[in-house]
Amino acid sequence: MAKRYFDLSDDVHVAGRWHLGTPMDAAGQAHGSWLFMRGEPAQLMGGLRVPLYRPGEPLDFSLADAGAIPVVHVKVASLLKELAPGDVQLLPVEIDGQPDPFCLVNVTRVVRCIDDASSEEVEYWMPEDGRPEKTGKYRAVAGMRIDPSKVGDAKVFRPWGWNIALIVSEEIKEALERIRATGTKFKEV
Repeated sequence: MAKRYFDLSDDVHVAGRWHLGTPMDAAGQAHGSWLFMRGEPAQLMGGLRVPLYRPGEPLDFSLADAGAIPVVHVKVASLLKELAPGDVQLLPVEIDGQPDPFCLVNVTRVVRCIDDASSEEVEYWMPEDGRPEKTGKYRAVAGMRIDPSKVGDAKVFRPWGWNIALIVSEEIKEALERIRATGTKFKEV
């Protein structure tokens, strides 16, 4: 039986939900997606705080910093630590007005697995685009499909070249559903 994978996103249609801002360190320095979407452990001094962009009902899974960085309740963090310890770095965070413990999830696995032929549309940066540092990398990916045979043992990862996507294995999806984690939305890739 072929392994199945899912793009995990933030369910923005939960009524009255909170929206989270950009993580900040103790000195008030913002640490956004540039730090937490590289697929490698982050080195930080001191704790992190995530401000509320818009107050509301807390969720077990949210994407902070304009939909880029996973922030999870400790029950989700525990599940990820148990099932995918080599794929994630969990950093405790304080959230304004929230007494419950939360963690920022820094996904440390990047897998070259996008199936260009099966995806609806892929577009690459070209030399004529005038961005030499991006030439040959994905410019856009729509209707992304991945090649499961290239994933290996990864259970939580970002696809190489399209690191805005957060991909989880069916095992992780089912575990999140079992604990009824709020805020999750899955789309098979």
